[in-house]
Amino acid sequence: MHARPLILITPNAQQHGAEFCDVSLSLSQNYSLAIQDAGGLPWVLPLTVETDDAAECVRRCDGVLLSGGDDVHPGLYASRLPARLRRTVTAEDPRRDALEIALVREVLRQRKPLLAICRGQQLLNVALGGTLVVDIPLQRPGALDHRQLDRKSEPVHEILVAPDSILAKALGGTRSAVNSTHHQAVDRVADPLRVTAVSPDGLIEGLELRGEARGWTPYLAAVQFHPERLYRAHPEFRPLFGGFVEFCRNHRRLHDERKNHGRR
Repeated sequence: MHARPLILITPNAQQHGAEFCDVSLSLSQNYSLAIQDAGGLPWVLPLTVETDDAAECVRRCDGVLLSGGDDVHPGLYASRLPARLRRTVTAEDPRRDALEIALVREVLRQRKPLLAICRGQQLLNVALGGTLVVDIPLQRPGALDHRQLDRKSEPVHEILVAPDSILAKALGGTRSAVNSTHHQAVDRVADPLRVTAVSPDGLIEGLELRGEARGWTPYLAAVQFHPERLYRAHPEFRPLFGGFVEFCRNHRRLHDERKNHGRR
């Protein structure tokens, strides 16, 4: 019997945690539950890990999930911001940014599967050279309300999905209704990426590798919404995690086969 694929999940940092008000990890259990229910074994990565250790972390896992959380530091994608925009950026964590960027690079170098959710999609785009909408209400005044935190586990708007995408295959079609809890979004798309989903107001809801870059890794999908909060009540989102974990399982199986062949 093959071991379950090990999925590395990146968390957020919380300045005042439950124990002695120390800096603590913060991560909704929905991410781990979604991975477990899809047949994977979740591994929450400590943010004390140095960026130099990213290669070893990726080597030891079978796939990486970049989770949601606080804003990406604007210095990574904008040389200067007007004060009114800078004030909207909250709780940025340069240490997490640096570690996740290092993980993205290692995932592509080692050709491991990657799933990026919400902030994860934004970080992925920045890591590959793209930029972000710093604050949707200020920079896209005609946009939908994308920060519906009181309905974080409910579909609140539709998305249109590219028919030839991983996301369309997972969802079983080119339209879906999703939740929305973000005030930032992908702006200029990084060159290796292509848009695979948009909301009715044109904001980017999904990214994948395009063209020759698709050969960089067997699986890469990014979404702006939170499927880990939807999949139990809305089964159409389960295949997104199931497909990701299956690619991770195949990677582990191939690795084990090569290792066993080398021992003969």
